[in-house]
Amino acid sequence: MADNVLSSFASFGSGMVSRDMAVDLGTANTLVYVRGEGIVLNEPSVVAVNVNTGEPLAVGAEAKRMIGRTPAHIQAVRPLKDGVIADFDICEKMLRYFIERVHPRKWSRPRMVICVPSGITGVEQRAVQEAAEFAGARKPAYIIEEPMAAAIGAGLPVQEPTGNMIVDIGGGTTEVAVISLGGVVASQSVRVGGDELDDSIVQYTKKEHSMAVGVRTAEEIKKALGSAWPLEAELKAEVRGRDLVTGLPKTIELTTIDIREALAEPVAAICDAVKMTLDQTPPELAADIMERGVCLAGGGALLQGLDARLRDETGMPVFVADRPLDAVALGSGQSLEEFDALRGVLFSSSKI
Repeated sequence: MADNVLSSFASFGSGMVSRDMAVDLGTANTLVYVRGEGIVLNEPSVVAVNVNTGEPLAVGAEAKRMIGRTPAHIQAVRPLKDGVIADFDICEKMLRYFIERVHPRKWSRPRMVICVPSGITGVEQRAVQEAAEFAGARKPAYIIEEPMAAAIGAGLPVQEPTGNMIVDIGGGTTEVAVISLGGVVASQSVRVGGDELDDSIVQYTKKEHSMAVGVRTAEEIKKALGSAWPLEAELKAEVRGRDLVTGLPKTIELTTIDIREALAEPVAAICDAVKMTLDQTPPELAADIMERGVCLAGGGALLQGLDARLRDETGMPVFVADRPLDAVALGSGQSLEEFDALRGVLFSSSKI
């Protein structure tokens, strides 16, 4: 009897404990990692808002389905642009919604680690922390830089005195960093990512075929036909949009060669960021990277032939992380699981 009472009390006590979480607050998707459980939420960073009242109508996947399909009084908003908060109020509401889905107990505030791009300013970093604290995180909210989180999530030995190079290509930014002994030795952050690739496809169809396609269609074209290096078998597909001359629906045929041409500029910007980071890297660490290779993470790592393109341009071995889309969330979650060991890679408001 006493054992039953003790066990029920213990389970009640564990229910009272706040669920520490790590949030990969991305331009395209938000992932939430709960300590001891892993990634429990992966939703698009989109909020559908009633323009008249300012009230959110849908968040995440449901809101993303509304992009380009809403009446005048409803607007599908992406509160993050280029990796930073563009609309603070909407971002805070979105974050609160995700936190409440994962952590419904309102009386206990979870400890939270949030990922930010390495190139953001102190003001932008403070905005992210305040959004998390307003949304229900325990103070102080901790910050981890995306390339560090991605390197940890990809399984690179960041605490050892060896050179580890990570290229994290997200929705709004590309983060390139060389990490050794738990710190960033050289880095570049360029505001080129998946969104820029989508926009390049939109502009290409407009310029070359006088046809307008939506951002969602451009994203589907990128996934189906996008590449950064010639393929063994080039592909083609029919694409539907609106004729800019007549205003009527129109169908055209696009090939992987066309889309490679469309993506040339942003892909070149990513390659340049990698080369500039290598240029800043101390010789000993560059020798380590030559031996260990460059690790690609983030959604952009899935672009066909990007590893071959970087291999050709840098002469370095290049490999893609096992779970490129989840690497940042897994890395920030790992910093929670081993909080004391990895505390040195985190920033709190007292450090800003």
